[in-house]
Amino acid sequence: MNRKTMKPSATVSADVLHLRELKRLVSEGEGLQLEFKRKAAYPEKIVRELIAFANTHGGTLLIGVDDDGSIPGIKYPDEEAHVVIESLKAHCRPPLLYHETTVSISENRFVVRFDIPPSAQRPHYLVMGKAARETFVRVNDMSIKASAEMEEILRRTKKKRDTRFIFGEAEKKLMEYLEMKPSITLADYRKFSGLNRFQASRKLILLVLANVLKISASEKGDLYSRV
Repeated sequence: MNRKTMKPSATVSADVLHLRELKRLVSEGEGLQLEFKRKAAYPEKIVRELIAFANTHGGTLLIGVDDDGSIPGIKYPDEEAHVVIESLKAHCRPPLLYHETTVSISENRFVVRFDIPPSAQRPHYLVMGKAARETFVRVNDMSIKASAEMEEILRRTKKKRDTRFIFGEAEKKLMEYLEMKPSITLADYRKFSGLNRFQASRKLILLVLANVLKISASEKGDLYSRV
């Protein structure tokens, strides 16, 4: 068998493998590291998802997949990918790393795949004209706007320096509180500690950086709990 007959066969095999991997991935459903988009109709929203992946644990975004896990695909993958890439260039600072591929699901339908590694340059920001820049983190299957505390933690954890802090009365009361309850918000910590916002915020940030506490973002605000 000559090389000309082997080459198309090899290409088909590669397409089959990529499609099989795509279906396996989609079967897992949206989650911490996986997001589905039917189309790139709102590219700024896709940029927000990609930023959240880069700021957290990395992830994969698929264009051409519905929320219910069906895979209708898209007809013009190059156009959809171009829109997202141009939006990334225009609205993401600093630029983030990505790997973009196209998976064929039929003769004229495709899925565009963006793979985002966790970033050493975090936090990345969404910049939209004169509006204040925003950054996002991934929580379960949602991309959530990061608080000032989360933003500071993202910025400082990439440096991987030892964190020193004084374990005083305020920290002791906090640990006692967390022995009775699973988590605490910044607002609650301020109430019972008597600290102002800056003082309470700084103490919580330092305790997270020292790996004494962990922070969990939510739509209602950050939750702090013991490690």
